[in-house]
Amino acid sequence: MEKNTKKIPNRIVLHEPSHKDAKWYVIHTQSGYEYKVANTLKQRVKTMGSENEINEILIPIQEKIVINQGKKRNVQERIFPGYVLIHMYMTDQNWLVVRSTEGVTGFVGIGTKPSAVSEKEVQSVIKFMELETPKFEAKFSLGEGVRITNGPFQDFVGTVSEVNNEQGKVQVLISIFGRETPVWVDFVEVAPL
Repeated sequence: MEKNTKKIPNRIVLHEPSHKDAKWYVIHTQSGYEYKVANTLKQRVKTMGSENEINEILIPIQEKIVINQGKKRNVQERIFPGYVLIHMYMTDQNWLVVRSTEGVTGFVGIGTKPSAVSEKEVQSVIKFMELETPKFEAKFSLGEGVRITNGPFQDFVGTVSEVNNEQGKVQVLISIFGRETPVWVDFVEVAPL
């Protein structure tokens, strides 16, 4: 497997190079325990001496800008909550090391047999994680009443007619000279009524 030189957040490389027959698998965790599982698993793999066969743990995340009460905040949002990717050579012993880790509820697969994930799928997830542009997330819905808190239309009240999460803007219909007029404002410049 070709490794990226760029640091990817939430990617724990335990051993390079990997076992020649290692594949990617998905493990299911208790909700909200992805980081704890990854750190516990890292320690268990070292303690059990399985670094040559269990090589890498990946928690797929995406950087986002969340806007709440007019304030921007950078957050790391899990792309697949409750799931962690693991690159390993599947043996009964390695299966047991992973499966008996606190917080792990099982492998994703058919029946009781774990199913490998293709390298292409994993590389797509990694590329998605590496995207530089953070996505905006705001809690506005169409038709919602809002008040503009900043800018040339400060203190105008209107309704949301369009939301552009990519640019972090919302279109608000406000009344100017008795006519409903659409104006675009940043998420941080509006507040719900």
